[in-house]
Amino acid sequence: MDNKFEPHASTIVLAGATGDLGGRIARALLAKGALVRVLVRSNSDRAKVEALRKAGAVIVEVDFHKAATLARACEGATCVVSALSGLHYVIVGIQTLLLNAAVAAGVPRFIPSDFAVDFTKLPYGHNRNLDFRKNFKERLDKAPIAATSILNGMFTDLLTGQAPIVLFPIKRVMYYGDANQLMDFTTIQNTAEYTAAAALDSSTPRYLRIAGDVLNVRGLKEAASKATGEEFNLFRVGGLGLLDTLIKITKALTPDNQEVFPAWQGMQYMRDMFSGLPKLEPLDNDRYPEVRWTSVAEVLARR
Repeated sequence: MDNKFEPHASTIVLAGATGDLGGRIARALLAKGALVRVLVRSNSDRAKVEALRKAGAVIVEVDFHKAATLARACEGATCVVSALSGLHYVIVGIQTLLLNAAVAAGVPRFIPSDFAVDFTKLPYGHNRNLDFRKNFKERLDKAPIAATSILNGMFTDLLTGQAPIVLFPIKRVMYYGDANQLMDFTTIQNTAEYTAAAALDSSTPRYLRIAGDVLNVRGLKEAASKATGEEFNLFRVGGLGLLDTLIKITKALTPDNQEVFPAWQGMQYMRDMFSGLPKLEPLDNDRYPEVRWTSVAEVLARR
């Protein structure tokens, strides 16, 4: 643990830096000359922690349930950024402890781990993981601190495997509902670069909405064809009502699943994207011109 905190004009406290997005945010901040104070737990991956230390981050081991020490870890920060990932215990519980510590330490700004479609447009009960973010939002909006949520649609990286939309073996783009519905896609790296810029920007609004690419499934078909040099076709499975039914069946078969992203959760996210309800608008892509946006076709070509 690094105990001495030297004063610095731009000190960012970052939670969740041992995850993929969090690690990229840390490196993007360091590249911009920020002092990055990374909060880790005693059971954090030691190799990842050491890599962050070697990259230049200040490592602070904390127990999130010890309010006074957590607040001390936030002292002097210009912004606290959360890239935590998990279920209710983490997204609502641990983030609330982090928020309280930021407020107690007099930190002026807080960026929560939202990084999703515009869940503010969705009703409760629509998407489990987004409900956690809605729940935390209610706490954050009551706190005496300036907050900025960064909404990025879907991580483009998921199209190369985890999200079963672009089906490479059979050269199909699968969808439900309307083939003309536009959807937002942003790479993890672009999201990290933008978040780093926002963390160092003292004038951010409550929401920043970004999309590295905005495509409907016809656009996804063209991107897949361009990326592979092979012709893809569309595969409409059915309407959104069918997808709702499939989600209910899948969820019923795995009622006690404590994974962050079980199959039915991914299906809920796809359903929301295909519905257009949480579409991001207006986009704030131009706020930080140093971010070079990566297209869906570029990501698919690198798979």
